[in-house]
Amino acid sequence: MDCFSVYGEQFTSRLLIGSALYPSPSVMTESIVASQAEIVTVSLRRQQSAAAGDDFWQLIKNTGLKVLPNTAGCHSVKEAVTLAQMCREVFATDWIKLELIGDEYNLQPDPIALLEATKILLADGFKVLPYCTDDLVLCQRLADLGCEVLMPWGAPIGTGKGLLNPYNLKMIRERLPNHTLIVDAGLGLPSHACQALELGYDAVLLNSAIAGAGCPVTMSKAFKSAVEAGRYSYVAKAMPEKDVASPSTPTLGMPFWHQE
Repeated sequence: MDCFSVYGEQFTSRLLIGSALYPSPSVMTESIVASQAEIVTVSLRRQQSAAAGDDFWQLIKNTGLKVLPNTAGCHSVKEAVTLAQMCREVFATDWIKLELIGDEYNLQPDPIALLEATKILLADGFKVLPYCTDDLVLCQRLADLGCEVLMPWGAPIGTGKGLLNPYNLKMIRERLPNHTLIVDAGLGLPSHACQALELGYDAVLLNSAIAGAGCPVTMSKAFKSAVEAGRYSYVAKAMPEKDVASPSTPTLGMPFWHQE
C-alpha cells in the first residue's frame, strides 16, 4: 500500500483537512468524511466558550481522525510555546503544527522565531510540524534541528493562488529527499493539490479551499481525487518534455509513400 510517514505513523490519505470556517458544524463533518482524510487540524484559539468547545471537540472525536493541533494566531515564541503546551494537555497528543506569524498583511511565518520555537518544542518532547515559507535554507535549518516533517506554503494563507514558486518547492523536495513534505496554505483548486503531489510532495493540508467553496462537501471529494491523481502521476514518472513535435504513430515499417 502506498503510504507516507508522519513521525513514524503511516497514513494512506495524502489530504490533511482543516476544521475552521465552514458554514455549519454539519457541513464541516460531512466535508471531513467526504475527503477521506486521516488527519484533521484544530485550533484551541477558535473556541469561544467551554460549551461550544466541548461540542466542537466531540464532533472532531466522532470523525475518528488523528488530531493535529496548531498554534494559529501566535506572534511570539513564548505565545506559541505556551499554546502548544496547552494543546498537548487538551488534545492528548505531542503533535503540533507550529504556526508563528511574522507579518500581519500576508500572514507570512517569522523564520527567526520559528526556528527558536521549534528548538524549544523539540527539546520538550513535541513532534513539530513547522509551517514555513518555501525557503530552502529555512527548511534545511528546521530539518537540522530534528523536524522530520516540514510544511512549506504554496502561497499566503487563504489566498487560493496555488503554487506561486514551483521551482522553490521542487528544490526543497530534491534537497530533502528523506523528509516528509506537506504543502500547507494557499491552495485554491484541486489542480493545485495535484501539482504539489506531482512535484513529489507527500501530502497537502488545506482548509479555506474546501470550507469556502460553494459546496464544501463536493469540493472535498474533488481534492480527494486530485491528490490521488497527483500521486499516481508522480509514481508513474511523466514523459520528458520535447521542443519539437513527435508523431504518436511510428513510421517504421510503413510503405515508403506514407513516410514523406
